[in-house]
Amino acid sequence: MLDNVSLGRYYPAHSFLHDTDPRVKTILYAIYLVAIFIIKEPVAIGVLAGIIILQLMMAKIRPGILWSTVKPILPLAAFIFLINIFTIKQGNVLFTWKFITITDYGISRAAIMAVRLIFLIISTSILLTLTTTPLKMSDALEKLFSPLQVIKIPVHEMAMMMSIALRFIPTLAAETQKIMKAQQSRGADYDTGSFINKIKGYITVLIPLFVSSFRRADELAVAMDARCYRGGKGRTKLNPLKMTPKDVLCGILFTLLAALVVVIDLSLR
Repeated sequence: MLDNVSLGRYYPAHSFLHDTDPRVKTILYAIYLVAIFIIKEPVAIGVLAGIIILQLMMAKIRPGILWSTVKPILPLAAFIFLINIFTIKQGNVLFTWKFITITDYGISRAAIMAVRLIFLIISTSILLTLTTTPLKMSDALEKLFSPLQVIKIPVHEMAMMMSIALRFIPTLAAETQKIMKAQQSRGADYDTGSFINKIKGYITVLIPLFVSSFRRADELAVAMDARCYRGGKGRTKLNPLKMTPKDVLCGILFTLLAALVVVIDLSLR
């Protein structure tokens, strides 16, 4: 159900990763993003899975919360898996029928692509959304990209928009669920009929959702204007970010682990 989606939702807890400086977590996320798209060998993927499990334990996130994050993207992962199986022709042929050819390389490549997507969502959740509040994430992005202000890029406004977008993912999911239940109580059917009829049925959800989204955006703009928000110029922080030795140690440790995964992968090719 959409109201159980935790993507973009902050999970309050007292853990090592929750207390880590958000700038360190953002940099680590970028590093692990690169590592996820570099590795190809099963051993390296297994080591990376172990590191992700370690991060999950350090964040004290219950498996059910992580499952609610991963579950919505499983159909997309399955679609990517099937597309790669049927389009990659290299390798030893395992099965062929008319225009369909399945190879061992195609299966391994498809599995890697699907696992990459799942690892990407899990890393995003553990290192960013589940363990970092939108306000801290906005502050971290603003600090990291502050050198771009030299060339007149509105860093504060961009960071604010990104944090607001992540913050409203669970809100829009809950709003979608509410609209669907309201339409079903009026006789709407989203589970039966042809594929085209199902698509037409979801139009009754999309239109109210767009109207609700614009209304929420307008209310947010009015609230920010009422609080005299005028952008980042001249603003101060109530709780400024402070880097501690623990944060530096965390960044070095997980960077070395990511480097280890890449080295293992390259050595096995």
